[in-house]
Amino acid sequence: MSQAVKPIQRALISVSDKTGLIELAQALVENQCEILSTGGSARVLREAGIAVKDVSDHTGFPEILDGRVKTLVPQIHGGILGQRANTHHIQQMKEHNISPIDLVCVNLYPFEQTVLSGAGKEECIENIDIGGPALIRAAAKNHEDVVVLTEPAQYKEFLEIFTSSYGTTLAQRRQWAGKAYAFTALYDATIAEWFAKGQHDDELPKTLFIHAQREHLLRYGENPHQKAAFYRKSAFSFGVASARQLQGKELSYNNINDTNAAFEAVAEFDEPAVVVVKHANPCGVAVSHSLLSAWELAYRCDPVSAFGGIVATNRSLDEKTALSLSEIFTEVVIAPDITEEAQAVLQKKKNLRVLVTGGMPDPARTDRVLHSVSGGFLLQSQDNGIVGEDDLKTVTKRKPTLQEVQDMLFAFKVCKHVKSNAIVYAKDKATVGIGAGQMSRVDSVRIALNKSREVSSKLHLPDPLTKGSVVASDAFFPFADGVMTAIEAGATAIIQPGGSIRDQEVIDAANKANLAMVFTGMRHFRH
Repeated sequence: MSQAVKPIQRALISVSDKTGLIELAQALVENQCEILSTGGSARVLREAGIAVKDVSDHTGFPEILDGRVKTLVPQIHGGILGQRANTHHIQQMKEHNISPIDLVCVNLYPFEQTVLSGAGKEECIENIDIGGPALIRAAAKNHEDVVVLTEPAQYKEFLEIFTSSYGTTLAQRRQWAGKAYAFTALYDATIAEWFAKGQHDDELPKTLFIHAQREHLLRYGENPHQKAAFYRKSAFSFGVASARQLQGKELSYNNINDTNAAFEAVAEFDEPAVVVVKHANPCGVAVSHSLLSAWELAYRCDPVSAFGGIVATNRSLDEKTALSLSEIFTEVVIAPDITEEAQAVLQKKKNLRVLVTGGMPDPARTDRVLHSVSGGFLLQSQDNGIVGEDDLKTVTKRKPTLQEVQDMLFAFKVCKHVKSNAIVYAKDKATVGIGAGQMSRVDSVRIALNKSREVSSKLHLPDPLTKGSVVASDAFFPFADGVMTAIEAGATAIIQPGGSIRDQEVIDAANKANLAMVFTGMRHFRH
């Protein structure tokens, strides 16, 4: 195939987004290119003094059906799809008075924006573009002869090429064609998903649509030899995707993943809360009367792991908290907002990434969680299960105290965000030991206890922080050994889902030590 430059003598322009439209059209006209256009695009061009020919004048056929049919005629699609090197095509085009169209610049009715605005069903349907995708796909199919542009961001590149060579090469047209098909595929997927949501409540559809746009390339993935990028979903939710980065180095793949884990966890709590995350696992969580107090309690849980971690808050970050957390090395701080004073404090840490989201994610939302496997995907609804006081079933002789109940509910929320097997010790609504991701549950119990002992030793405390704490487990205890270790740690109460064939053995061990134990009936595995 030839890489010769093909000139552009006639262009069709019909865009909803008028950004850059005048500059593009001016350059085309200055290079003796005729412009065909419709409706609002034609009006904007005329108001700018640019010569333009209405599509209806070009085709001899008026717009009909309230503008639903404008370009769906042979004079337009024949001009786009006719192959210039095919003598039979050229002969037919002459017979039917069809003029070649060398450039198609089209973007589509704003369907997604209309849906997000809360518009009604009829308005959303009227913003489903029909002629636009047909024009784009036709031009992309015949990219050997036709240029297709679908978004204003492409105009600068096109104009640099066009004004220097007065045409385009096949390689350039092929690149734009590929982007055009991705553009219409995303548009159609958005519409298909809207129809699916509107017609039934199936959270796990028969056909899975994944529509997201690349926000930016990342330096690498989990490891330097892996490529990575960050994609933004169309549906809006407060979180990492909505965040403004105020300062610091570029976010890495691991930064984004860990920051999301921290912010999702801190969103679980109504009181001022802080979550510290390392390698996607919380290593300190606390709620308190103030953000500073919550930070100090969260950090105390595991200062060693907190080094180089992620800090998330569910309140506007204030100056006192910023001063305290800036004393240690932190990779990322994420908050719904930040005061000017706190921002001034953190600006002194040049490499620290500071993200402000504008709000908190709803932990009860019904997002879908997607995970890739070889040759396919796993899809599930988000773990938005919430256990309240009324859901607890006391299974031991001793009932928990009010304070134990509050601590158990807190710890069980934290457990939801710790990789399985997950164990969380908590006291006064602050974690005092976390064991994560072990192959056996008893190992998680022991690791959490050992970490607590190390912290207590450094603080010169006579007893481990776990003394007088409660223990939360994300799944049932398969044996009594985990409970025995919790007893050794000085825990006084346990919250777990229950459901093991050895539940009675576990309950007996708790009764023997006068522990209170409650079952939730809800598991929180996280892999």
